[in-house]
Amino acid sequence: MLIFIDDSGDPGFKLAKGSSAVFVIALIIFDDNLIAEETALALKKLRRDLKFPDDAEFKFHKSRLRIKERFLEVASKFQYRVRAIIIRKEKIHSNFLRTSIDSFFNYTVMELLKNSGRTIKRAKLRFDRRGERRIRNELRTYLSRELNNKKNNVFTDLKFADSKENILIQLADMIAGTIASYYKGQNKELLQLVKKRIEDLWEFK
Repeated sequence: MLIFIDDSGDPGFKLAKGSSAVFVIALIIFDDNLIAEETALALKKLRRDLKFPDDAEFKFHKSRLRIKERFLEVASKFQYRVRAIIIRKEKIHSNFLRTSIDSFFNYTVMELLKNSGRTIKRAKLRFDRRGERRIRNELRTYLSRELNNKKNNVFTDLKFADSKENILIQLADMIAGTIASYYKGQNKELLQLVKKRIEDLWEFK
């Protein structure tokens, strides 16, 4: 099992100064590694068809609507599962989470992995590389502890990759952005393009 993870919005709580009101983390879950490879190849071919450079990165917030549609149309053809958490920040009252961006991010990922209905086991987790090494190590340690991973075996491997070089992390970005856009009431039709891949959208309360 391979899981690619990315977010939309930002984990900050300075809403009056521009922090996003909605924060989304999406898991793109491949139960078959071969299908993951096929999906990646199809998305790379799309990039060529669009006459983009081979090192161009698909980013939801930078893409025109038609590019988003083409990307999601191609991505929807392959077998994977999407599980996502949607957080409206006004519903978070913990001072600790509101004042620590890293803790809020780590907690949100943990909750999403923990509440999977036992559909996530022995997964290889792939995150977009973020922050310094210390922050990445803290996430790894936190997830291992809070998920009681030695017993529950939720994941066997956790690595960070440069999204510019990993098109399946770009897929996670595009899906997370699509979900966030829907919950903000913008371009809601995009979610319909990948609806059949959605396993769970959890509105955190």
